Amino acid sequence: MDPKIKNTLIILTILIFIVLGSGLYTFVLQKGDIDERKNKIKELNLNAYNTADLIDQLNALKARSAELDSILNLRKFNIPVSLSQSSFYDFVNKVSFGFSPHSFVNIEYTDTKQAGDFMFYKYDLSGVAFFNDLYKLIYAIEQSKELKKILMVAFNDFVKVDDEKNPYYLVNYKISVAVYYSFNADFASKVIKENSLVPNPIYDIFYPLIRNEIPPNTDNLLDVQNATLLALIPDGAFIADGQGTTYLLWEGDQVYLGYLTEIDFDNSTVRFILNKGGIIDKVELTLAKENNKRKIQ
Repeated sequence: MDPKIKNTLIILTILIFIVLGSGLYTFVLQKGDIDERKNKIKELNLNAYNTADLIDQLNALKARSAELDSILNLRKFNIPVSLSQSSFYDFVNKVSFGFSPHSFVNIEYTDTKQAGDFMFYKYDLSGVAFFNDLYKLIYAIEQSKELKKILMVAFNDFVKVDDEKNPYYLVNYKISVAVYYSFNADFASKVIKENSLVPNPIYDIFYPLIRNEIPPNTDNLLDVQNATLLALIPDGAFIADGQGTTYLLWEGDQVYLGYLTEIDFDNSTVRFILNKGGIIDKVELTLAKENNKRKIQ
């Protein structure tokens, strides 16, 4: 056989094997992968949108998100997402900013615990405060938009006397607080509008009805106990205290521990009401030859 024809046949045979092998690999071995990619292309083509359609979808989703966020924000309480430990310190500092100088709060983080589907930080608060300052703190914690709950409280009364012997009736307190948070954004709105955290003042249940501490006479007011009625003038009265200092007073004027309540010109008498540590005294000074003083219980 002619060598050229022989070489041609060999090359042709090799090409046929290559074509058959390629076809076998492509249409048999890779058929699954090809079908899978065709299906993927078909799926992508079905979900393909132009830019205008995508923008319309985005605006619709934004509107729906704002609606859901508004519904969440209308709830009295929300559980925030991934809350930092320092946020409660900032919260307490804002609430206690307007407290009296005699009131203070110590904060200590103690633990992180799980409660059902939620987590909470546990803090211990302690300090000394006027009762209404303490009430403001408790009210703010319980009414805060981001859910916080008081777990335990302990109170006892405390009397502080300053250098001028003025008594301050305070409260020693210890409070345990749980500050809740979640890893799920379904329970929190994006924009938080805080609840009203300022309560009306209430009666101080720790203020003693009878007090041993009497505030000093730092304003140099008339001390009625040893006073003498000297004279009456229209709408006023001249009164001298035990040291001989003379005061001109009118009805309603303040005296030490009380007020001048009445000037009785018909009976030449002035009347006072005094608060001696919770004990109410009514005192009369009468203009007479002996300048008598009468005390009414």
